[in-house]
Amino acid sequence: MSVDPARTAPSLSAPAPRRPADAPGAAPSATPPAVLHPPGGRAAWFAWTVGVTVYVLAVVHRTSLGVAGLDAAARFGIGASALSTFSILQVLVYAGMQVPVGLLVDRIGPRRVLLLGVALMSAGQLAFAFSTAFAPALASRAVLGCGDAMTFISVLRVAARWFPAARNPFVAQLTGLVGTGGNLVTTVVLAQALHTAGWSTTFGAIALTGVPVFVAVLALLKEAPPGLPGPVPVRQESLRLPVGQQIRAAWSEPGTRLGMWVHFTTAFPASAFGLLWGLPYLVEGQGMSRAGAGGMLSLLVLSGMAFGLLFGRLVSRSAASRLPIAFTVLAVTALCWTATLAWPHGHPPLWLLVVLMLVMGSNGPASLIGLDYARAYNPAERMGTASGIANMGGFIGSMITLLGIGVLLDALAEPGSDSYGAHAYQLAFCFQLLPLLLGTTMILRLRRKLDR
Repeated sequence: MSVDPARTAPSLSAPAPRRPADAPGAAPSATPPAVLHPPGGRAAWFAWTVGVTVYVLAVVHRTSLGVAGLDAAARFGIGASALSTFSILQVLVYAGMQVPVGLLVDRIGPRRVLLLGVALMSAGQLAFAFSTAFAPALASRAVLGCGDAMTFISVLRVAARWFPAARNPFVAQLTGLVGTGGNLVTTVVLAQALHTAGWSTTFGAIALTGVPVFVAVLALLKEAPPGLPGPVPVRQESLRLPVGQQIRAAWSEPGTRLGMWVHFTTAFPASAFGLLWGLPYLVEGQGMSRAGAGGMLSLLVLSGMAFGLLFGRLVSRSAASRLPIAFTVLAVTALCWTATLAWPHGHPPLWLLVVLMLVMGSNGPASLIGLDYARAYNPAERMGTASGIANMGGFIGSMITLLGIGVLLDALAEPGSDSYGAHAYQLAFCFQLLPLLLGTTMILRLRRKLDR
């Protein structure tokens, strides 16, 4: 019988014993014993609250196009493939930045990375607000994605320095849950504001919210309790692994790769739906009003918040529950999508769509299990790097799905039509079953390797 190392492996807040997968020549940790016992308490929750505010703002920025897809298509005169390019590029930049961001968090600390992230998101969104052509708008979403990439890992690192190790899985799920509130702001407030205040005013207002958030992080955030070490100073280069060696050491750990594939497979269905294709599918494919579609997307968000609390409690109590939770989420998600897409004429009943939204709400919280694997199997000095690798997974899956659905919709569209019918959405959405199958296969393969 194999033993789950997460029961004994340290979390983000404590260095792990060296294993064969660690890179040769790695410097022994110079961390004082106090790092093994982060204090928790009010100061910890205050630091986390300041950090998570940035993540909420990032989710608002990230999902803002999800309720503006039809407006963007009209504003820039583009079809489904070009429209999907917005989200694909944003997600591609996000995924590509995860390893560099992890290295930055390990070396200069999460506070500076969060400040840089807020600045980039605000600049990108402001440029997007006043873009009237496709190319400048695309570039602005790339800048926004770069800033967005700097938030989640940084908040997790702040939390891990303030909270005891046993609290890390719960705090990670709580971070995701609170961040989901940004999605709720998007679906409820932004969707309405677009039709009352207009494109530039709405997106410009979102950009300007970054100013008070930047000031709060600058003035209030302490990334570690007094006496606990921060990032390794530049002058202490001998304590660092070279960048390439640090990345290879994190990647060579099977737990890191398992975390990446868990994140890939569990995250992308709801992510692709919420980022771009959910509103068009419900409005054009199912004939709902914008208000009705917004309500369905809000249901997905609320479901995610409830599942975040549930999964956080379960994983905190038993590390052995991680993969059973992930496999259950994958199976039920695949079953609901299969039933929805197999419904005659592409028009499933309302109750089935409601069930689908509730089930997809579990996707985001389940994906955080992947980051828990990265934390459990890596020492503290490369935790940001390993978390960045794992956090790439879901966004790579989302990018593949966004592109696949967009290409298929254009291929299935009727000549001369600027919209897509139920049958086109029915066939195009079948694409997402392919990455589901691929990811599940890789999880099973790496689980066997980890057991050995």
